[in-house]
Amino acid sequence: MQRFKLQLIKYTLVFVVVALSSVIGLQVVDAKVRVVNRVPSSDVETVEVKENGISRERDRSRPVGAKAATKFFKKDQETSRSPSEISSEDHFLAIHLGTFVDSDAYVWGDSEHADDPGKLNLGVTYRIGEWTNTMDLLFRVDFINYELLDGKPMKMSLLPMILFPDATSKFPLYFGAGIGPGVFFKQLPRESSVSLDYQLIAGARAFDLIENTGFFIETGLKNHLHLLSDGQFNGVFVSAGAIFTF
Repeated sequence: MQRFKLQLIKYTLVFVVVALSSVIGLQVVDAKVRVVNRVPSSDVETVEVKENGISRERDRSRPVGAKAATKFFKKDQETSRSPSEISSEDHFLAIHLGTFVDSDAYVWGDSEHADDPGKLNLGVTYRIGEWTNTMDLLFRVDFINYELLDGKPMKMSLLPMILFPDATSKFPLYFGAGIGPGVFFKQLPRESSVSLDYQLIAGARAFDLIENTGFFIETGLKNHLHLLSDGQFNGVFVSAGAIFTF
């Protein structure tokens, strides 16, 4: 009987130890699972690569080889802009200085006709935008002085203009026209202080020769009609200047 009790106690202790071991083991496993669940999952998939017998992990989401090269050159092409290239969203400002090579004035002042009254002309032209990838829309402000027997008038012209082809075509030659009002800062007595100005032009240009600065040369007609008197001016001009793109 005593032996039976000792064996019962022995088996009971073994059972308790096994049970406690099982419970402790389950708790450890549960704790490990919780720790793993708390670790934020990564969207990066890795693979094991062996180099010279050494195992390393590589990010599969990062492109390599031909795929990486294609992506690099595509990004480089998107961010780079070649010289002499201008986009449809770009603007440019041109500053030009010129003179008249031939001009005539009619019924302006006391004489019926005057030879070569046109002198210096200084102007600023701003590209506003383009129209349907065919022509550029610009606004020009010209300051022109004249020399007649009765005095030396000076005028400012305000001209909306169109030029074609558009600057994005990269074609070096361009043609254009503009029409708008002219206001005389200084005018002869009894002559109109307001005129109707119009220009027909042709030129050659090159953008971004030095960073964002280019060059152009232009020729054409700069004419006007006096609105409140009988005066008229016709002139052939040549001018040159710089183009700033931005």
